[in-house]
Amino acid sequence: MNNKIKILIAGLGGVGGYFGGHLAQKYAENNAIAIFFLARGEHLSQIKKQGLKVIQGENQFLAKPSLATDNPSEIGFVDYIIIACKSYDLDSILEQLKPTISPNTILLPLLNGVDAVQRIRKVYPNNAILEGCVYIIARLKEAGVIENLGNIQTFYFGKEGNIDEKLVILEKILIDAGIEAKVSDTIRTIIWEKYIFISPTATATSYFDLNMGALLVQEEETVRQLISELSAIALANGISIDSEVADKIIKRLQAMPSEATSSMHSDYKNGKSQTEIEALTGFVVREGIKCKIPTPTYSRIYSEMKNRNPII
Repeated sequence: MNNKIKILIAGLGGVGGYFGGHLAQKYAENNAIAIFFLARGEHLSQIKKQGLKVIQGENQFLAKPSLATDNPSEIGFVDYIIIACKSYDLDSILEQLKPTISPNTILLPLLNGVDAVQRIRKVYPNNAILEGCVYIIARLKEAGVIENLGNIQTFYFGKEGNIDEKLVILEKILIDAGIEAKVSDTIRTIIWEKYIFISPTATATSYFDLNMGALLVQEEETVRQLISELSAIALANGISIDSEVADKIIKRLQAMPSEATSSMHSDYKNGKSQTEIEALTGFVVREGIKCKIPTPTYSRIYSEMKNRNPII
């Protein structure tokens, strides 16, 4: 086991469960690669009993990792950690992961937002920290069961301006597991492009309590205003933005199932005590103030949502 490449998936919701499931299925009983799951509660109990079930359309499979646990000390040091928690759980999970992180451990966050690397670096300044993002509509359907509801499941990761051997190795591990992975040395642009997609849609679906189909019918102009404000902030951060970005996002939304919605909206509808409003809405307002760029639509929605939901 000591000579194996050890990969830990921290967070087994839709994203971590889907990609972690593929990894665990591919590398079960593998002599060179071991996959570990960090989960909790009934979800962990079901994974221990029967494995993790991954459903995509008519296809499904059961995945059994080398170890699923809620105690990182049972795992020991690993080579790679894919962090797939919600943004509001990042600080606590970084503390929890300490027993698995050696000076050589590489951390790869797949969080919604654009500031995960900076937050991780404050805690682990000497570790290699990659950037990553995924496009997928996957949910934790029930304990022990992950369902991919869409027709896209792409996984981008990398380090700005540099691709080294360890990144290439990880890319091959992912691709061999059937994951549509791509390593990139312009990952920051890719992450901001995704943020310009998910932040306006998450903000609008949550604020108006609408799925994607209804949102496009009733509030397309609001979505376009949010995209415009966020694009200006991206430009201020040195990110090149396509002049037709709003039209492209609208077309992408039109191609999605009309009943689809954002994970933040799902959290609101499910009465979750925490949501990603700070990462997906509040961040834009604060960054607008920092960059001296007006964000009237974001600011109004953020203020009203905070007043409407004082627990977040």
